[in-house]
Amino acid sequence: MDPLAKLLRPKKLEEVFGQEHLLAHQQALLQKGSFILWGPPGCGKTTIARIIGEQPGIRFFAISAVYDGVAELRKVFRQAEEVSLLTSKSILFVDEIHRFNRGQQDALLSAIEEGLLRLIGATTENPSFSLNAALLSRTQVLSLKPLDKDALESLLKRAADHIRRPLPLEATAREKLLQLADGDGRYLLNLAEILYDQPEATKLDTDQMLELVRHRAPQYDRAGDQHYNLISALHKSLRASDCDAALYWLARMMIGGEDKAYILRRLTRMAVEDVGLAAPEAMGRALEAWNCYERLGSPEGDLALVQLTIFLATAPKSNAAYLAWKQAQQLAQQYGSLMPPKHILNAPTKLMREEGYAQGYQYDHDDPDGFSGQNCFPDEIPRKQLYAPVERGYEREIAKRLAYWQRLRERKANQG
Repeated sequence: MDPLAKLLRPKKLEEVFGQEHLLAHQQALLQKGSFILWGPPGCGKTTIARIIGEQPGIRFFAISAVYDGVAELRKVFRQAEEVSLLTSKSILFVDEIHRFNRGQQDALLSAIEEGLLRLIGATTENPSFSLNAALLSRTQVLSLKPLDKDALESLLKRAADHIRRPLPLEATAREKLLQLADGDGRYLLNLAEILYDQPEATKLDTDQMLELVRHRAPQYDRAGDQHYNLISALHKSLRASDCDAALYWLARMMIGGEDKAYILRRLTRMAVEDVGLAAPEAMGRALEAWNCYERLGSPEGDLALVQLTIFLATAPKSNAAYLAWKQAQQLAQQYGSLMPPKHILNAPTKLMREEGYAQGYQYDHDDPDGFSGQNCFPDEIPRKQLYAPVERGYEREIAKRLAYWQRLRERKANQG
């Protein structure tokens, strides 16, 4: 017997739940050129493609980029050429199109340009990263959403009408089931099928339901969109000092199986870039956490990542060092290969001394203030302030020190 998800697959676009923003203009969708359906698993990409492909007068070809390559594409093109003698409409559906390499994607271009067929691709990956520019320029990207609670409830009602009895669940267990689906309609129906195998008089509570279907890890792809989206969410939560949100995103990544070394590398980067010298111990804390995890591993070492996340989220923040470095690089590129002022150069030879190297150098430790105030920029560059510490954390003390040295510099310049 076919799976429930297959038995309940919609036959018309108006029967597709959760994508009303896309299906509001059905006629335009049916007649569009080539396009890419981009969305998470179980949101209806394949269903929409098949409904469009099964219109009267259309020859529908379907392949999977996981299993098929250029040889299969050429076979489809030959069949499409034969079909074009009888009908002018052929549609090629490529599931998981992001799995095609550049050469395989390029093989589609001429068929699209010549009007041999319309391409419908389905992908869970961001097309901006997974598809080459040439293919993107010849297609339109249509974005699908994860199914919301209303759409998932509609699917359960459709299943109940088909089975002719409600799910054997208490109300709280039903809510938990919707959470487990995580926006994936196909997965929800697979879970429902397991539950419908129970005796008709059964009424399961949440624990009993979970025991049957087991817990589902949140959707996570270590090489795809989720990988980049979740690390971005973690980084920005830490920057915003939102400790609780940061812990949530950390949990999402760790439950999803993300490489802990990758997370630790990014947390260390955050310590340097976003905490900076406002809490100079942050870099050391990050390296300590990294070392701790490498020694302990999971699950014992997981708390090292948790503690580091909490520390970074609650630490004072400053990107002053990051901004200073960018300005320093721009200044270096702007002025080119200027010589340092001669008074701060060593003069190990007679010729160098005759050229003025080291003349007028002031040894700072000999100064009563321990600060000579001498210029260390090239003579051709007026003095610049590249580093501007913030009034937060330890950088407040650094700002006081820099201000003190600036006053000394000005005083010594006036005395000179």
